[in-house]
Amino acid sequence: MISPFLVCVLFTGCYSVKRSVQNAQPYSSEIRWPSDYQPGDADFYIHSKIHIDAKPAVVWNLLIKAEEWPNWYKGMKNVEILNSESDVIKDSTLLKFSTMGRSFQGEIREFVVNERLAWETANDNLNAYHAWLILPTENGCLLITDEVQKGKLAKLQKALLPNKLRKLHDVWLAEFKRKSESPTN
Repeated sequence: MISPFLVCVLFTGCYSVKRSVQNAQPYSSEIRWPSDYQPGDADFYIHSKIHIDAKPAVVWNLLIKAEEWPNWYKGMKNVEILNSESDVIKDSTLLKFSTMGRSFQGEIREFVVNERLAWETANDNLNAYHAWLILPTENGCLLITDEVQKGKLAKLQKALLPNKLRKLHDVWLAEFKRKSESPTN
């Protein structure tokens, strides 16, 4: 017999994914999802967004400085650009990083200056596509980050920790806002 606690956790995880897909509208259609990474088919999906009172170029310049993320965002560690001497992300950049206690290697799959950036990571237990979208607004921009995950770890995360990644993404976005709106930028 399944315990009531486990049923609650499983239900919350499933609901979290459905709610994320619904809340992503209309923006998820603006992200160029590869056929293997459609939000509605994901084992786990996260959608987060924040309004930033800064120009898209300011946000973009923080986004492409991946090796600096750990200096101001606790959810990312040991970020390294592998295939370039440059200290910024470019098209086809290979990244190595740690998040949520695991190490990953990703490749930039989409790179449109001041507008969109996405990477894919793949291993035996988790395949993920993490997309960023910067939409200009009257007073700055809307920064959106969505992530589709598939695999054993995605299913486990959905069941046991359905809100951990969402909370980390919300912190990351809040830090982007803080840094972008800082008078030094």
